[in-house]
Amino acid sequence: MRKTRQRWNNLIRLSLVGIVIIGILASVPLIMSKIKMEDSAKQMEYIFDYRDLLDVAEFEPQPQKFVEEQLQLLQDAGVTTMAVYESSLRELMSAGRLVFYNEKEMAQIQGKVTDPTVRQLYIVYAGEEEAKRIGPIVEQAFDMADVKHRAWSFEGRPGLMVDSSVSNAVLKPMDYDPMALEKLQSYGFSIVARPTDRLTYDSEYMRAQLERLQQYGVKRLLFDGDSVPGAFDQEEMDSIDHYGKLLNEFGMGLVTIENLKAPQIGFNKLAYLTDYNVVRLYSLSPEDSLAMTPEGIADRFLLAAKDRNIRMFFLNAGVKQNVQKNNIINSATSLAETMGGETGVIAQLTKAGFPAGETAAFDYNPASWHKYMRAIVAIGAIALIALLIGAFLPALLLPVFLLGVIGSAGLFVLNSALLEQALALGAAVAAPTLGLIWVMNRVYARTIGDQRVVGGNEWVANDGSQLSVQANNRWIFPEQSLKRRLGLAFNWFVVATVISLSAVPLITGLLNNITYSLVLQQFRGVSVLHFGPLVLVAAYIFFYQGKGTTGVWTRIRQMVAQPITVLWVVIAAVLGVVGLYYLSRTGNAGQVSAIEMLVRGWLESTFGVRPRFKEFLLGHPALLFGLFLALRYRASWLLIIVGAFGQLTMVSSFTHLHTPFIISAIRTALGLGVGIIVGCILIAAWTILEGVIRKWMPKINKKVTE
Repeated sequence: MRKTRQRWNNLIRLSLVGIVIIGILASVPLIMSKIKMEDSAKQMEYIFDYRDLLDVAEFEPQPQKFVEEQLQLLQDAGVTTMAVYESSLRELMSAGRLVFYNEKEMAQIQGKVTDPTVRQLYIVYAGEEEAKRIGPIVEQAFDMADVKHRAWSFEGRPGLMVDSSVSNAVLKPMDYDPMALEKLQSYGFSIVARPTDRLTYDSEYMRAQLERLQQYGVKRLLFDGDSVPGAFDQEEMDSIDHYGKLLNEFGMGLVTIENLKAPQIGFNKLAYLTDYNVVRLYSLSPEDSLAMTPEGIADRFLLAAKDRNIRMFFLNAGVKQNVQKNNIINSATSLAETMGGETGVIAQLTKAGFPAGETAAFDYNPASWHKYMRAIVAIGAIALIALLIGAFLPALLLPVFLLGVIGSAGLFVLNSALLEQALALGAAVAAPTLGLIWVMNRVYARTIGDQRVVGGNEWVANDGSQLSVQANNRWIFPEQSLKRRLGLAFNWFVVATVISLSAVPLITGLLNNITYSLVLQQFRGVSVLHFGPLVLVAAYIFFYQGKGTTGVWTRIRQMVAQPITVLWVVIAAVLGVVGLYYLSRTGNAGQVSAIEMLVRGWLESTFGVRPRFKEFLLGHPALLFGLFLALRYRASWLLIIVGAFGQLTMVSSFTHLHTPFIISAIRTALGLGVGIIVGCILIAAWTILEGVIRKWMPKINKKVTE
């Protein structure tokens, strides 16, 4: 009966392996589609913050002249675009369009006594042209806010008297400055508009605004603030839907900012309504523009373009005090010098295959057959997850697979994105775990037989006979030749790696959607992926036999019954600290040391793509070295647990779906190559050490006995 059940389990297991292979094959066209999409847009657009330029100019003796000089420098350097915000009174004053005064200031200018019962704002335009072009924008803003105003003049210059305090008036958003837009156009700059959501949505106002922006050649919007226009009026007015239709009508796309603390409210819906006419942007902060070297900026931009599908760079300028020279310095001029020239940032990115120009969204047109391929991939992922569960509970192989298929069908109807993310996470955890379980079963078969109890009181041989207690306590196994140990170690390492990487096509196929490339959605469960295989592999080594589940519960009860000692507490504390450090380095927000950043830069410049430290310095060498030692030393099995770091990190590289697939593949291959070299060095060093010990130990023992 037991043999019959085992045969059925083997047949089911082989069938599930076949289903996984079919799922992998079905993912191939989806992967090719992703690669094609990622290669469809290579041009880079460099955007300078025009508001920053005006703010910096305030510290100069001749602000307008400084602005004109900087615009020319930036244009000559190759900066193609300016970011223009909706106006405000302060920004219009910085641009030289007008000046404004409160009641007290105007009374002092006119030599009058201030009326304490009145709060008035006095606006004086720079000239007739400003009054004609800017006046309607100012008046429209106050009209929309129901603030009374009336025409006024001062010393022959036109102006406006407003029934409002300065503090309240400067908060009122105003339309874009047409004189600034025309000026930037005259220098040859393209324009990216930065609208806000500071007004109640007005469909006529939005249409008129976008129509004016279109006349100035605006093709992309980069929203300023935490939400898109109309985000909080959607429920009552369908404002986002209306805004999306307007963007399509005027041919305008969107820009998404990398590493925001939280997504802008309403952006994902707007991206969907515009058929994902979206480009990713990296913003260089004012602080970084002041502190970073030109080499550092170039390295950061190149890495962003190559590794994260960034196609726009936003340049912020800042000012700071120079205590030594008792003056104020700004980064506007230095940024122009950093970006331009034969060795500048723009030239370096162009040489790397990212020429400057007007950027475009990725060409994303999924074919109708994609959804059928994803369905096959999903079944393959379910089979892989069932194989993992079956490795621990063989009787559940078929039930888990069938329940997984049925449950997935139901979840697909409710939330298809959640289903795809859950299956991708399950496959990501299952593959590296199964790879190392397969390795351990090979180790068991060549050391203690197919069945064994780790740390128990007896061993059971394949024929069922009891082995000696001496064999059970053995920590060193019979010696095998160096050639055999080395050959098996490499063979097992390769097979385990192939099994681990089987998750990659399944993950890529399941999450083959532009929303992941644009980071509008992300792979979920990074912490689970980085701990799951480690815990499961450790559990298999400590609790499970080579085949079956005999003795598992006995071993668990024995460990639970063990008294807690100081050593156990120390070990738990050390593992906790290591775990926290490991988590701190996991994900996009992971922390690394300054030394490691230096090494990363060297690797990037040397190889073009930086392999991961956890792979080539920890996981891969530990696994290869551990497999070499496993046929001789029982304690070396712990190195196989450490080797799980390398296997799971390979899979993790491909869960960064905003990174081009080819880059992740190159990074993984480099990590494997360098990791194998480091592992071989460890094996060679150990072999030499073993030879020395064998040579000198007899002599030492002889002297001791004498």
